[in-house]
Amino acid sequence: MKIISWNVNGIRAVGKKGFLPFVEREAPDLLCLQETKAHFDQVENSVREPHGMKGAWSSAVRKGYSGVASMERPGSRLPVKEWIPQIGIEKYDSEGRVVVTDHGAFLLYNIYFPNGGSGQERHDFKQTFLEDLNRHLAEKIASGREIIVVGDYNVAHREIDVYDPVKLAKESGFLPEEREWFDRFLKLGFVDTFRHFYPDEKGAFTWWSYVERARPVNRGWRIDYISVTKGLVPALKSARVMDEVEGSDHCPVMVELDVGRLPGAV
Repeated sequence: MKIISWNVNGIRAVGKKGFLPFVEREAPDLLCLQETKAHFDQVENSVREPHGMKGAWSSAVRKGYSGVASMERPGSRLPVKEWIPQIGIEKYDSEGRVVVTDHGAFLLYNIYFPNGGSGQERHDFKQTFLEDLNRHLAEKIASGREIIVVGDYNVAHREIDVYDPVKLAKESGFLPEEREWFDRFLKLGFVDTFRHFYPDEKGAFTWWSYVERARPVNRGWRIDYISVTKGLVPALKSARVMDEVEGSDHCPVMVELDVGRLPGAV
């Protein structure tokens, strides 16, 4: 089972930059997009349902802002049992931050985490979001659910997850309190799937500043993640940063699972 997560920085824009050939080539069972910047009815059918994929969208009230979409390939190895295009907290749902899908063996959270870099108000909003999310996920884990959290976390965890940890130590997305939040997130019972396979790899980034023309020289950040609860680790087959894929200022990230080794598999 292949899951791909990608901050597309505008689904209508990426639709003109090789999105459909990418989906056809990779054929993910689940495609999770962030920062769609569009409502479902604003997007051409070929892009909003690429190669017959169906799904659920969560769009911001504010046009051209935020938004996530989760899509399932026909014949997916672990079909969605329930689509939940919200997290149940209005101030986040109104910004189109979360789509949840229930696959029986796990819940998958597709999340576009807030960016806190535009001022104190958004910094505080982001920190509140991070704490509210941990509380929400802790409750789900306590109820016995396995969980996958994919998306643009807008937080780089370790020093090797940014190109210059000293220079960036006071930048939103790599602040001490955000990195400490990530520690607490993992202590809930999550595993960073890329680091599971590549614990010390450097230079594996998922976002590069357009303004700084950072991608050609790989001055990047790893802020896009797929994390799983520990009960799903035995099913992990591979994880990858797909940094060869262009079309956005982010690249996709991917994980493959062995469905036969998921909890409850026969």
